[in-house]
Order: sequence, then C-alpha cells, then structure tokens
Amino acid sequence: MGCDGGTIPKRHELVKGPRKAVKVDKTAELVARWYYCTLSQEKLCRPIVACELGRLYNKDAVIEFLLDKSADKTPMEAASHIKSIKNVTELNLADNPAWSGDKESKKGDTYDDMQSARFICPVVGLEMNGRHRFCFLRNCGCVFSERALKEIKTEVCHKCGAPFQEEDVIILNGNKEDVEVLKKRMEDRRLKSKLEKKSKKCKSAESAALQVTTEDSAGPSKVKNRKDCIASSSGEKRHIVFTKSSADDRSSSVPGKVTKASTAAKRSIADSEEKSEAYKSIFTTHSSAKRPKEECSNWVTHTAYCF
Repeated sequence: MGCDGGTIPKRHELVKGPRKAVKVDKTAELVARWYYCTLSQEKLCRPIVACELGRLYNKDAVIEFLLDKSADKTPMEAASHIKSIKNVTELNLADNPAWSGDKESKKGDTYDDMQSARFICPVVGLEMNGRHRFCFLRNCGCVFSERALKEIKTEVCHKCGAPFQEEDVIILNGNKEDVEVLKKRMEDRRLKSKLEKKSKKCKSAESAALQVTTEDSAGPSKVKNRKDCIASSSGEKRHIVFTKSSADDRSSSVPGKVTKASTAAKRSIADSEEKSEAYKSIFTTHSSAKRPKEECSNWVTHTAYCF
C-alpha cells in the first residue's frame, strides 16, 4: 500500500515548488524561423514574402489566408496585421552556390547540415541561417546582412540602386525589441496613409463643389455673352454695309471711275437739259413771230428762270 517502511519519500516528491522553464533548442527554433513559413509551417519556397514585422511567409499561403473569408477561419496571430497583399514585400534573395539541399535526392541516410543556408548576403557573403542578423529594404525587397549595411553606409541599394531611408530597413526575425520598434513604425505609416487618403478625398470634393458653383455662376453670363456677340456681329455687319456705301461714294467722286449710279444721274441731267432747250426753242419761235424783240427777250428770260 506504500509507506510501509520499504520506501522513504524525499522532500521534492512531497513539496511542489515552482516549475522550471522549459529550455527550447536554439537550433530548432532557428530552423523553424528561417526555413519554414510562419503561417503554413511549410518549407519556404519562392516566391517568399516578408511582412512589416520581419516575418517570412510563402506568398501562396498569404494569398490563401487573405482569400479565406469563411466563418470557420481560425485567427492567426502571426498574420493578424496583414490586411492586404500590399502589407507584404516580395524578397529579392541571392542564392548560395554552396548549398545543394534540393539537388540531391535524400533517402534519409545523409547528414543534413542546418548551418548551410539556401540564401546568402550578396555583399559580404554571410549565410542566412539565423546566426547573423539580416534585413531587407521595403522599397525594392533586396535582402542584405546588417553587417553589410553598417560597413558600407550608403543611401542607395547595393544590388538594384534604388534609394532608401532608415525607416525602410526592416530586420528579419528580430528580437522583441526590434519587433516593438517595427510595430510602432508600421502603425505610424498606416495612420499617415489614412490621413493622406482623407485629405485627397476632401480636396477632390472641394474641387467638384467649386466646379459646380462656377458652372452655376457662369450660366447667365454665357447668355449675356452670346447676346453681346450677336450685337457685336450685327454691329460689324452694319459697319461693313456703311463702309461699302462710303466706298461707293468715294469711288464715284474719284475721276476716271464711273459707276452705275453716276451714269444714271448724268443721263437724267442730260435729258432734262435737252427738254428745257426744246421748250425754249418752241416758245422763242412763236413769240418772235407776233411780239417785238424786247418782249421776246423778256419772255425767254422768264421761261428760263422758271425752268
């Protein structure tokens, strides 16, 4: 039945003290972070993306996570901050020429060296196996070791030449302090983008309202302008007619230029003169035969005055 003298219990078996922290194998933790997807727990394969907190994912897994909108979807803490595909950046990784993991057919009888990595730093040549700190640029997605950025300080990417700032550098699989800093930057960046979108919407609404008001105010003025145009055009026509008539008068006054109106006037004057001469001749002939010369001369002057 126990405690019959055959066994002597010790103190640690009777008194329960605080539990000891479970030690995690560091190599296993590094392998899980740098060789497997954070979301699907599958091996990383291209295309590989990274979030704004520096975690590595398979792009296919992220797309499936975003497209899955079912009610049975389990909430993932590792991807809760990913709201769209724009929140991740596709990485531009440099292959390690000394790595032959996928080239050889593994049957289980070979030694898998976890220190050798699939990707390396293109500047220094360090392997991306978790032993060294790596980072990527959010603008272009190129991956470098932190040592390379510290030794060669430039404001341009070493690989593609794209310009970047200090805020664009994101550390891959950083510690808790690094994650807190990156999280704060992410929140500030998203808040800034929201404010910019709101300001753009307000500006577009104001411009649309201004256009409407200008159109309303320009309505009656357009009618007035049309009337003015008509008046001005009629005035021009009248002016043109006036100038034509004045031109005709001038042309008629100029010697050597004979117009229709001038010729008709001359003809009428000539006809009137001929008629007056005919009447004169008739009166003079009849009067000269019956009256004396003085009376005839007076009669001629009187008739000429009348005509």
